[in-house]
Amino acid sequence: MNIKEIKEMLNLMNENSLVELEIEKDGTRIRLKKAIPPSENYSGPIMIERSRTVLPEVRDAGALSKEKASNTLEIKAPMVGTFYRSPSPEAPPYVEVGQIIEAGQVVCIIEAMKLMNEIKSEVKGKLVEILVDNTEPVEFGQSMFIIEPL
Repeated sequence: MNIKEIKEMLNLMNENSLVELEIEKDGTRIRLKKAIPPSENYSGPIMIERSRTVLPEVRDAGALSKEKASNTLEIKAPMVGTFYRSPSPEAPPYVEVGQIIEAGQVVCIIEAMKLMNEIKSEVKGKLVEILVDNTEPVEFGQSMFIIEPL
């Protein structure tokens, strides 16, 4: 297929108000699909997520040294996405190891589906360890921080 044929397909789509067109010719398949802008009359669900509070969970004692295992909590990822330690590349990180974290304080951002979700601590404590590097992907339930409650 050449450019002229593709342009003809696009004209066909526009003339007939088609959103998607798929054609196979001589062993070559082409699929054209238009993005549909949201309608003002759209009545379906729209998801806008701004921030999430994460409940810390007690960490497996076998994974930590004996002195830390008795009194540490984990902050786990509440969703799949990309982990960011700061609000922008030039900004300082939200938290550092050794820092005292307040309940409700933002500790990181997880970007999921182009939405920036602030992750907040549920408890006051001292940050013992950061388990994820900046801009790394995280999985749902993955441990991101270890804190010692105060």
